[in-house]
Amino acid sequence: MNIFKRDASLHDFQWENLGDIKEGRGDLGEDMPVLVYRLMQYTMLDILTKDFGADKANEYFVRAGHLAGEEFTRNVLDTSVDFDTFLANLQKALQDLRIGILRMEAFDTETGNIVLTVGQDLDCSGLPITNETVCNYDEGFIAGILYTYTGNKYFVNEVDCWANGDRVCRFHGSVVT
Repeated sequence: MNIFKRDASLHDFQWENLGDIKEGRGDLGEDMPVLVYRLMQYTMLDILTKDFGADKANEYFVRAGHLAGEEFTRNVLDTSVDFDTFLANLQKALQDLRIGILRMEAFDTETGNIVLTVGQDLDCSGLPITNETVCNYDEGFIAGILYTYTGNKYFVNEVDCWANGDRVCRFHGSVVT
């Protein structure tokens, strides 16, 4: 097993590569401060931005988020349930894992378009206001969740963000045709 992908052509991400966290972190447990998560995320973004530019770095974060959303859905959620039950289960999972508080503001059953908010977002709540949206990973994560549940490819765009002066992150999702 090569979880660090030194030869990326040989291996793809697998949920099992996350390991047995309970066993491995017996004394420290499964939780860690948001500060540590953000330290990893924003230093990674800084390096990718310096090496590849902001647009490419953000693209990588969206792609990584999409993969994470797909795997999260396959391994944590039940995709055989109706949409309302799926959404309720997703809300509970995101809150239980302290990722954020998810709310659906709108859903068009004909087009599949959706508007979601995430309060107390792991990625940005409490950041200084920089007049930008910063939750690229979340855009991909939500798109990956929607894709895995519906089978439709989604484009998800963050329109409101804590870093933009808002108190929730708002995402518009639309089916890509």
